[in-house]
Amino acid sequence: MSGVSMESGKMVRLAERRIFSQSFKPLYNEGMGLVEQAAEYLDGKGRAEAKRLSRLAATLYAAESMRLTTRLMQVASWLLLQRAANSGEMSRDQVASEKSKVRLDTASAHDDAPGWDELPADFRDLVNRSLSLQARVRRLDEEIYGNARLAPPETGRKGNPVSDQITLLKTVFAGG
Repeated sequence: MSGVSMESGKMVRLAERRIFSQSFKPLYNEGMGLVEQAAEYLDGKGRAEAKRLSRLAATLYAAESMRLTTRLMQVASWLLLQRAANSGEMSRDQVASEKSKVRLDTASAHDDAPGWDELPADFRDLVNRSLSLQARVRRLDEEIYGNARLAPPETGRKGNPVSDQITLLKTVFAGG
């Protein structure tokens, strides 16, 4: 039984113990730090870099930046809920109820998507780090609350090339 130990005759989920202890702080700090880094990049250097991209890469950049922002806001929401429970501001039941609104399955275009290699390295790094963080948080969520969604993506990079192209087309034509 991975992630579970026996204590005083009761099952204790190690992930739950981690979230409701001081060892949660590094994960929280990492997540909130990544939110800040992404916001700073997208509002500054990323905006300038995006202007130099080809039309295809710029469209992919726009779509991926929306996914990145959504993913990080969902992860931040989850982290804030866990912090509220950890500090006693909310009960675990309240957190479980509220966290049902949080989605931890925001995917990303795959590395082979047309234009991916043209995207700025700093941007691709942010996307990859956000996917890694989302995967860790999703695993903790599933261990703590036991509510794995049906067929969650194994990685955030799985994608349907046709769906990716449709998304790109919608983004292009929605913008002008």
